[in-house]
Amino acid sequence: MSDRPRIGVLALQGAFREHAGALRALGADVVEVRLPDELAGLDGLVIPGGESTTIMRLAELYGLDDAIRAFPGAVFGTCAGMIVLDGEHLGLTDLVVDRNAFGRQVRSFEADVELAGDGIPLRGVFIRAPRIRSLGDGVEVVGELEGEPVLVRDGRFLLASFHPELTGDLRVHRLFLTMVEEASSVRA
Repeated sequence: MSDRPRIGVLALQGAFREHAGALRALGADVVEVRLPDELAGLDGLVIPGGESTTIMRLAELYGLDDAIRAFPGAVFGTCAGMIVLDGEHLGLTDLVVDRNAFGRQVRSFEADVELAGDGIPLRGVFIRAPRIRSLGDGVEVVGELEGEPVLVRDGRFLLASFHPELTGDLRVHRLFLTMVEEASSVRA
């Protein structure tokens, strides 16, 4: 990995521009990913929020589902991205989530997420947010909303029920870039 990590943002649908802006603000070189060969040479990948069924259909249509399964770097999934990566979809993480479990679009809300080891809460934007139904034993809870996990880490995967890219707070994206660096050093 060079001094500037190359991060792909899956750009099929959803809040990919906002993730790209947050990552660029932290010094990353960002690539919009729409086809499998665009994953080559990337250090990390973000799967943004949006509509999980649409993202899965397009990923299957373009062959990105298998390419994402084979991608060796750190991966960050937010909202629909969390759903795409769970055990019932791409099967890459040891958790299962329920779609829209925090409420439909009209029930969207913002709330403070308590981050492990950080006394300052993070404002979370919850839009048709998934709820974690089950977590594997090795999954680390990084953030909670009223005692419920909403930000978790499963090895090289970071998963959020909410949209950190819709706030000016870059702590979650900074954590992801730290994970990218860790995953790159393990592969080296």
